[in-house]
Amino acid sequence: MPLMVSDGIDRLGFLIHDVQRLMRKRFEARASGLGLSSAQWRLLVRVAKEDGVAQARLAELLEIEPISVSRLVDRMEEGGWIERRSDAADRRVRMIFLTPKASDAYAVIKSIAGEVYEESLVGVKPEARRVLIEGLEAMVRNLTDDETPSVEKVKSTE
Repeated sequence: MPLMVSDGIDRLGFLIHDVQRLMRKRFEARASGLGLSSAQWRLLVRVAKEDGVAQARLAELLEIEPISVSRLVDRMEEGGWIERRSDAADRRVRMIFLTPKASDAYAVIKSIAGEVYEESLVGVKPEARRVLIEGLEAMVRNLTDDETPSVEKVKSTE
């Protein structure tokens, strides 16, 4: 079924991409003083959300090759941001943990991100914010589930 051009849905992907790009650009400009690249920020945030994550799992979460994660972790470990530890059950598995330095930086990151989110939503009413978040969450569910609902199934339930 072709997209309905009249309701703006044909621009949805571009809008999501543009918002993400502009938010990232503003975030990076504000966070540049902490001395981490955007790839390092992404890794730090992932580890903060899942401290003790296996290095291989981190590659999956970041959607980059394991060798790239290994190099990134090497640089961050040298900088005192993270530390590697062997898994107690399997010494071949390397677990990644934040250092106190990274935990402090994560608090700054969250604050900067919150400011950028608020700036991006200026003029968007609270109800529209809620609907936006609910809509994006539904899109994530639709695109990550094994059984994505078809347009026909959705229309039959409306």
